Amino acid sequence: MTLAETSLLEEPFCRSQPTETPVRAPAPPVRERGGARDVVVPLPADFRLASGEKLNQSSIVGRVHGRAGAPVVVVAGGISAGRFVHRTETNGLGWWSGAVSVRGPIDLSRFQVLSFDFAPGSEPEPGVPAAPVTITTQDQARLLALLLDHQKVQRVAAFVGCSYGGMVALAFAELFPDRADQLIVVSAAHRAHPQATAWRGIQRRILQFAVAAGRPEEGVALARELAMTTYRTAEEFDDRFDSAAPAAAGDNYPICDYLTARGQAYRTHTTPARWLSMSDSIDRHSVTPEAISTPVTLIGFTSDRLVPIDDMRELAARLPTLWRFVEAPSLYGHDAFLKEDAFVGDILRTAFKDIKA
Repeated sequence: MTLAETSLLEEPFCRSQPTETPVRAPAPPVRERGGARDVVVPLPADFRLASGEKLNQSSIVGRVHGRAGAPVVVVAGGISAGRFVHRTETNGLGWWSGAVSVRGPIDLSRFQVLSFDFAPGSEPEPGVPAAPVTITTQDQARLLALLLDHQKVQRVAAFVGCSYGGMVALAFAELFPDRADQLIVVSAAHRAHPQATAWRGIQRRILQFAVAAGRPEEGVALARELAMTTYRTAEEFDDRFDSAAPAAAGDNYPICDYLTARGQAYRTHTTPARWLSMSDSIDRHSVTPEAISTPVTLIGFTSDRLVPIDDMRELAARLPTLWRFVEAPSLYGHDAFLKEDAFVGDILRTAFKDIKA
């Protein structure tokens, strides 16, 4: 893969909030034999979001993987990711097992990895209405700080954030300049691009329309279909799908069958209220790069339409302590951090090579 490297060392939505049918009470946190374990931290009674709102949950849930006592690395992904970052006995492969594994780029024999579920939760607690909340990436950073305090971790060896997780990493470094030795930010910038906000705004309106029609799961599925078209590239779709017309108008084209399957697979993965909250949080994201004193490694992809490479170049130019900025082409667009395992893994290994166990 050809890449260019630069060294510079010297998803607002309509505020009418539809009523939703409350979902079932949350299941108890998963407990697993072996090294990985959940960490459940009660929220202080007076904890409020920057908006002044209260969360629809009483705790924040993290998950600790890897060797006890080792340097701590925080790993956070996109809004559909969660605390299951590594393969487990109970939850399949995990969302980033290509990077987080024993002897992998983020080596669980060398590090202790902390991942966490972004707020708000998918399933509100009994008696709490399922309504969107206005939550910022700074709010997520404050919740992470509560997890770290509970674990008695004053400073982490690294914060690796991809997509929305990269936004949270930048917000964390801005709020808590002394709590991370370095950031590795992948496919995230200091702001949301207006075109990406436009796409997410359409997804939010689809969800609101579906909820008003009494068909929330179908709204989630359809919004996910639209989102999938923004995560990947036109070149990938051209390679994967032929354009043969179906027998009759209204029938699905091959690519439509794929998108429908992806939407159906996701329709119970989250609730409209949580999607509205998280999608709006992306578009509300804003940090001041000049205020970030933590050393930063940036990874961007030139085919990413959600986080255009020009925004990452601007972030790189404005960061006072940029360690490294690597940009590369990819067939996979915004999803490249999930697909380009070898490329991203090499950069992670380089960033972690001097961390002493």
